[in-house]
Amino acid sequence: MKPSVDFLDRTIQAAEAGERPDLAARLRQNRRRLLDPRVRVLVVGEFKQGKSLLVNALVAAPVCPVDDDIATAVPTVVSHGEQPSAALVWMPKEGDGAADGSEPATETTPVPLEELAHHVSEAGRPTSHRSLARAEVTLPRAILSRGLVLVDTPGVGGLGSRHAIRTLAELPSSDAVVLVSDAGQEYTQPEIDFLRQAMKLCPNVACVLTKTDLYPQWRRIAELDRAHLSAAGIEAPLLPVSSTLRLHGIRTEDSALTAESGFEDLLGYLARDVADKADLLSRRSVSHDILSVTEQLSVPLRTELAAQLDPERTQAVIAELETARGRAEDLKRRSAKWQQTLSDGVIDLQADIAYDLQDRLRVINKDGEEAIDKGDPGPMWEQFSEWLDRRVAAAVADNFVWANQRAEWLAGQVSDHFAESGDELLPRVQIAETEGLLARVNELEDVESGKLGIGTKTLIGMRGSYGGVLMFGVITALAGWTLINPVSIGAGLLLGVKSYRDDKDNRLKRRRQEAKMALRRHIEDVLFQMGKESKDRLREVQRLLRDHFTGIAEELSTSLTGSVNAAQRAVQTKSGDREQRIKQLRSELERVELLQKRARALLEPVGVPV
Repeated sequence: MKPSVDFLDRTIQAAEAGERPDLAARLRQNRRRLLDPRVRVLVVGEFKQGKSLLVNALVAAPVCPVDDDIATAVPTVVSHGEQPSAALVWMPKEGDGAADGSEPATETTPVPLEELAHHVSEAGRPTSHRSLARAEVTLPRAILSRGLVLVDTPGVGGLGSRHAIRTLAELPSSDAVVLVSDAGQEYTQPEIDFLRQAMKLCPNVACVLTKTDLYPQWRRIAELDRAHLSAAGIEAPLLPVSSTLRLHGIRTEDSALTAESGFEDLLGYLARDVADKADLLSRRSVSHDILSVTEQLSVPLRTELAAQLDPERTQAVIAELETARGRAEDLKRRSAKWQQTLSDGVIDLQADIAYDLQDRLRVINKDGEEAIDKGDPGPMWEQFSEWLDRRVAAAVADNFVWANQRAEWLAGQVSDHFAESGDELLPRVQIAETEGLLARVNELEDVESGKLGIGTKTLIGMRGSYGGVLMFGVITALAGWTLINPVSIGAGLLLGVKSYRDDKDNRLKRRRQEAKMALRRHIEDVLFQMGKESKDRLREVQRLLRDHFTGIAEELSTSLTGSVNAAQRAVQTKSGDREQRIKQLRSELERVELLQKRARALLEPVGVPV
């Protein structure tokens, strides 16, 4: 990256020499991104699939806790560092924000690397993981030296659960995602659904089949998984590995075991398809910004050079520039076409996203009511709550994915209307993170279980039988029988059983009605919370796109203003100084064109060893 940084520094100097602090500021921002070339790789999957052991095998160090019964509770971020270290990053407390309303700063606590597993696993203090945001580890490893950052995420307990939404929210800001599933069974439907969603949010997705050393039939499972991926239209590599074999091979320095572990293919994927592609995107970003800046720097130089070479045509050139500057000023007005496209597009997008979520939740409500009508909600309420939680989380996740896709599409539409050729590098549009999104939704209310004790059942039966015994006892007393006789007792038993059954049916109907009301209130709560969040985040997208294109319009207007001033200066140049000024302008243009040539060279492929 150093040549690109030096190259940016030269371009920044050229922008400052051309009295364009706005362009220099844009390049400095790119320079800061370039100096932090981190490539985030999320390692995701369900509980106990071998994610933590996979990360340990990749970096050849026990940085993530591995246990048959205890799961990881918080993410562990593993990156490169000259010395091994570990730290805990705590979530800020409520009310810790600054007076200006900015986000509160996180607190970091260094810990010994060997004690990290205790803090990030469920074996730690019962409440520790509630306020712990993540753990950060640095290691001097070659695989990490190119900026690769591995993120071991907690198991989500079913990729259709509400916990998976947070993982989905992190995908647009990640460079790759690795779905880990062991060789004990083929892919489940939630895993396929998660992969389908991930493909829409992240440029690189890979599937890793772990624990091949434990399951002799792993090749059969791999074939089935590839068939599932093909049927779902998911183009992602499937890489079978054994983390245990790799770690044992490293400890014993056995190259055969290391090769048999299958990690060479995984390491090759991370280097070739993740690190190299991220490097290409970074070079592309640098090239685009430098070409854009140098083009604007060259406009006043070319204008003044043309005016110096042909003074008679200067007024015509100034008129053309004034017209162009007027168009640039129009781009900044709210009446500009791209502004209208953005405003109308966000309004339409908000309506579409709200309708999509409402439609998905309406289907869930309908299915839930049908399930309630077919059974007794009391005994099955716990299972029903789990089913509802999965369905709601899946609906919100799908809505979230579609919102991201539509936001990116809107950015392209705005770009096309901003300039006929469009803007090649749009701002990274993504819906904000969804941490704690569904946490604000109230839990599903409890419903009466419907279980009655023997005493309650007896009282209900006696209440019905009492009337029967009394009524038939009076009738039979007219025939000379006693009040309590076999007929009145039999009638009392029959009416008691009927009374109990009627009460049971009424209780069931009441439970069903209560369950439906609880279901509707829960759906309404989800719709209320998600609707507000969706509108807020789409407004953030609107502000991001507005500021991005307004900034471009301002830069263009400044460049054209500089060109007009340069042309006017050319008119005032004395004939004796004209040749010297022409020579200076040509020299400056040569330097700018050299920067442009080097910027285009950045797009040429560069071989990077694995």
